[in-house]
Amino acid sequence: MSFSYLGMEIRRTFRSVRFVFFGVAFPVLMFLLQANVFVKSTDPGYAVIVPILMVNMMAFGVLAGAMSNGAKLAIERASGWQRQLRLTPLSGAGYLGGKAISGMLVGLPALLVVPLVGVVVMNVHLDASSWVRIILGSWLGAIPFVLLGLLLGQFGTPDSMQPVNMLVMMGMGFLGGLWIPIDGMPSWMHDISQLLPSYWLTQLGRGALTTDQSVSFGSAVAVLGAWTVVLGALVIRRYRKDSARV
Repeated sequence: MSFSYLGMEIRRTFRSVRFVFFGVAFPVLMFLLQANVFVKSTDPGYAVIVPILMVNMMAFGVLAGAMSNGAKLAIERASGWQRQLRLTPLSGAGYLGGKAISGMLVGLPALLVVPLVGVVVMNVHLDASSWVRIILGSWLGAIPFVLLGLLLGQFGTPDSMQPVNMLVMMGMGFLGGLWIPIDGMPSWMHDISQLLPSYWLTQLGRGALTTDQSVSFGSAVAVLGAWTVVLGALVIRRYRKDSARV
């Protein structure tokens, strides 16, 4: 792993205004909007609903950050930069690993800023173990989304990646229960949501808040682990196929 290459990847991402907005500002704004407009302090279960909304927006922020490298990968493929990197001492594992670690690190701001707003503005109070499970679980649960972004980037073009990424992120957010609480979903939509990794990502944090509509932590980890194995295999297979053309 080249740390200079990794540092370059992280700096490139944080210089993107689009990432800062969708990865940090957008989840914060949506959390405040949902917690203040769609929920009232007099509503039953308000003390649980607001933290659940917080967890959902943390999940969306880390999801957006995790998938951000897909567009850059598509640009590098189209420009020939990826082909040039294959001719350097940087290995394929180092290249993809740098992209993956960068995607994990750039998801951290949302996992820190959204709960900070929850504590300071919305008076969310949780015990230490719940905070650890929510923040660390959501961060590690983003691994399959990093791989999904890399997979899309190896098939997409620079022109297509923005709408594709937006469609995938919003679709997974909507059907995965990030935008519409799973408690209020029709049964058929709830069944569909359980097929998506975004549903299981929110379950990592939701289970620390309530047992209602929640699955066990082990089940969420197992499903996300399966997604990680499958997507990781597809990313490696696609990269090797591209490498064979050099």
